[in-house]
Amino acid sequence: MFSSGKEIPSGFSFGLAASTTKPSSSNGLTTLTAAPTTSVQPAFGTTTLTRDDNSEVTNSSETREPKPQFTFLGGQLKLESPWRNMDWTEERRTSLMETITSYRPSCEEVPQARVLLLGPVSSGKSSFISSVQSVFNGRVTNRAMVGSFSSGFTKKLQSFNIRGKKGEDHTGLVLCDTMGMSEDGMTGLTLHDILSVVKGHVPEGHKFSPDQPVSASETVGYVKRPSLKDKVHCVAFVVDASKITTYPKGLSTTFKQLRKHISDLGVHQVALLSHVDQVCLQTAKDVTGVYESRTIQDVMGKAAALLGMSTSYIVPVKNYSSELDLDVNTDVLLLSAVDHILQYADLYFQDNAPQNKELKTALDL
Repeated sequence: MFSSGKEIPSGFSFGLAASTTKPSSSNGLTTLTAAPTTSVQPAFGTTTLTRDDNSEVTNSSETREPKPQFTFLGGQLKLESPWRNMDWTEERRTSLMETITSYRPSCEEVPQARVLLLGPVSSGKSSFISSVQSVFNGRVTNRAMVGSFSSGFTKKLQSFNIRGKKGEDHTGLVLCDTMGMSEDGMTGLTLHDILSVVKGHVPEGHKFSPDQPVSASETVGYVKRPSLKDKVHCVAFVVDASKITTYPKGLSTTFKQLRKHISDLGVHQVALLSHVDQVCLQTAKDVTGVYESRTIQDVMGKAAALLGMSTSYIVPVKNYSSELDLDVNTDVLLLSAVDHILQYADLYFQDNAPQNKELKTALDL
């Protein structure tokens, strides 16, 4: 249906340097207020500067919004009010589960929305799939193989049906897992292969190899004429919150180039900020504080710059890892991310509805 119109070199690959940033922690509770150093509050639209002798200089040429108030709690910055609103209740979890279970693509010829998860090695792609499956299974499971090898555990294209509660049929959502981006540029997924997956040419179970790109002549089961249901309908990038500041500079260029090619195919993209519990101690203790954390808000801003997208496309997630039991609040955060993804997947079907395609063809003429 869509084509990027450009020849992509099969040798193009991604690079990534792995590192882990541990959250700091300390004791004490101090309330900090972003206010000027004098007792007089400046009028909105002015900037108050203070000389060494404590006299004021007012510069009305600069306009700055008042800074938010926050609390220094346990070594982390906690905002007085959340920067996104969430309903952390059992009722909300039930509502989200029903919404996802009842979801069906708005395009009749497509039974399920296919969402491709893309990101560096160990960013949390497979863990996210397993965590979402755990929510619907009612217990923590790891159906998607999760590992910590430097080159990643997943080597092939795997599609996971997200099923409803035990005994129910699968939902209208399929999460696709694949090889991650590697730091050595030799074992990671290539741009050519990524676009081949998005276009629907790559068969289920295909094992990727950088020195053997996907092709009609060499790939067993290659789909020459993929239908709409074979294609990827949304891409969800996954980046590790604990590594945002240590990812190599070139990765941002890679992400932006990749996003451009995927956008040329008419596929919408969102992003998941994983491992948020590793950058904020308070969120690790209580996930309901994720949208009150100044630290996570700042990291999300860095993730937006890395990916070249607005923060409105990015949602934080906490995957199940060492836990044996489900947690309502973690479930709500995970299910909210899935609901976020489905909204953008459905935009693809709206764009490709028969009447919209006919209109687009007419306009192109």
